[in-house]
Amino acid sequence: MNPAETPIILVDADACPVKEEIYRVAWRHGVPVRIVSNARLRVPEHPLIERVTVTGAFDAADDWIAGRTGPGAVVVTGDILLADRCLKAGASAVLAPNGKPFTAASIGGAVATRAILADLRAGADGFGGGPPPFAKADRSRFLQALDAALVKAKRG
Repeated sequence: MNPAETPIILVDADACPVKEEIYRVAWRHGVPVRIVSNARLRVPEHPLIERVTVTGAFDAADDWIAGRTGPGAVVVTGDILLADRCLKAGASAVLAPNGKPFTAASIGGAVATRAILADLRAGADGFGGGPPPFAKADRSRFLQALDAALVKAKRG
């Protein structure tokens, strides 16, 4: 495997509910993790874990992640537009915190749905509510998806 394609996990961490799960899976696989956020977050002291705190500029964390994404990168984000950028940059896998993979086949529909919902929220009083609450099943699905993505990334 090309050293540039060595697996790495890039995490859009500001609102990520599965950071602890990411650490456990990364340690088991021996894969480095970059926790990227606009604010300083507490991360474990471990040689595989690196905290990256970016400026508070709009999309600074997204820009940092997208700029370092390529073959071998497994990106964890709930941000559909960042997922799209990472897929276009050649990420090995892009996963939502609920374990749902973003793929080349699904990202177009996700971006379009996001735009429609944004328009509806902007024009309708009381429309919204956000995503459903994070559940135990989401955590389990994420663990399985991250493990599978890392196995695939290691194979190249």
